[in-house]
Amino acid sequence: MQMKAGQNMFRGNSFHNLDTKGRLIIPTRFRDVLKQSSVNGLMVSKMDGAVFCYTFEEWRKIEERIRNLAVKGENMRRFRRIFIGGAFDCLPDKQGRIVIPPVLRQYAGLDREVVLTGVLDHFEIWSQEKWLKEDAKFQNDLKKEDMRNEVAALGL
Repeated sequence: MQMKAGQNMFRGNSFHNLDTKGRLIIPTRFRDVLKQSSVNGLMVSKMDGAVFCYTFEEWRKIEERIRNLAVKGENMRRFRRIFIGGAFDCLPDKQGRIVIPPVLRQYAGLDREVVLTGVLDHFEIWSQEKWLKEDAKFQNDLKKEDMRNEVAALGL
């Protein structure tokens, strides 16, 4: 399926290995999305026990939405402090690898075996162990009526 520029999104998941220096090869399908961006790189931060990866354009949109929020309460201050304050830029090398910063590898429990999963406007890097638990939890939650209703609302 041919997609028009601007419609490229991160989709699918795949299993990968980090090398001893914390480098990760970005899959070709994700690199193709990055090439649509004005800067061939990522902003990465931590959320939900994983590393969240955004193009620079998507990251700017997040920052703009946060900046323009009317509500500036304690929860949003804490979110900004941790999510925005804990962000790093990662530029791929000639082999298409990025170095996951040590503090984010520690946070997400990334050792060697990792899973990359595309989530439309970003992709996430999970330790394989945490990913398998997340997948099992989702499969179990699909048995619950409220989850089935939310998914059914999508027309699936």
